Amino acid sequence: MKFGMRKPSLKKSIAARTSLKRYVRHNLGMKAPRGWGWLTNPKKAAYNRVYRKTTFSIFDIFKFFK
Repeated sequence: MKFGMRKPSLKKSIAARTSLKRYVRHNLGMKAPRGWGWLTNPKKAAYNRVYRKTTFSIFDIFKFFK
């Protein structure tokens, strides 16, 4: 598990937004509602909750100064 600041990756950010899998899921309406990750994949949901609380992005620093 990572602690501290995450390094932003432009390549991964673009890849996530333009993937075929995302396009299909969004267009066919096969997405579960927000907050239902614990139902679809509990192990991943638990990991993501801990990761979100133990790391921060450089963009979070800029939001703090607004």
